Amino acid sequence: MNIDLTGKNAIVCGATKGIGNATAKLMASVGANVTMISRNESILSNIIRDLDTSKGQTHDYIAADFSNPKDLQEKLEAKVNEPKVYHILVNNTGGPPAGLAIDAELHEYTAAFTNHLLCNQVLAKAVVDGMRASGYGRIINVISTSVKAPLKGLGVSNTIRAAVGNWAKTLSFELAPFGITVNNVLPGATATDRLKQIIETKASKQNHSIAEVEKEMTNEIPMARFATPDEIAYAIVFLASTYAAYITGINIPVDGGRTPNL
Repeated sequence: MNIDLTGKNAIVCGATKGIGNATAKLMASVGANVTMISRNESILSNIIRDLDTSKGQTHDYIAADFSNPKDLQEKLEAKVNEPKVYHILVNNTGGPPAGLAIDAELHEYTAAFTNHLLCNQVLAKAVVDGMRASGYGRIINVISTSVKAPLKGLGVSNTIRAAVGNWAKTLSFELAPFGITVNNVLPGATATDRLKQIIETKASKQNHSIAEVEKEMTNEIPMARFATPDEIAYAIVFLASTYAAYITGINIPVDGGRTPNL
């Protein structure tokens, strides 16, 4: 099986680091033209040079802050009106801070809802007409295994990720007749800055060392290690390909077997 996305245009959110960056690089390596979205324009302007152009790909970026959906919408509309049809959308945004649900302030829930669900809606609305017209569309949401089994200490994240999962399932019903698939990739513990922050928070609250918390977490994973961002990106790029044309409306855990339910 040889995945080839030559001629396909892809948006990858959160593309400056972690899973988003790994996905942008892998998308480019199999021929896609990649538009990276992130807040930091200086980083975007540097890392765009790392994307493969050996098949004549052209890449660009949008600097946007997901705390401001209106700004994101205006920048997307300008890009789509070039005109440019996007065939692939990877929604990927860093998760809310760790903490108990009951301790979270209202503004924390509002911020998470805005960054994740509202901006996902803005992105989907911006690209779906082009997907319909082209007869090819892939919307892939990077969420969390908490969609299947809530994780202790991630109260706001558990709540918002579940909302995104149900939004995506609803879209999958609505868009399937147009050849557009909508799926969710659920990373387990992955070696990213986000995981580092979670480990540091746990270590501080439990008065444990970083190494002790890491050991505790990997002991819960049957494969006994954290994922790499590339391992998550492989699943995302497969779902973006022609080989996944009949897969829609599902959650795919990429978690080393940690999630206890099917």
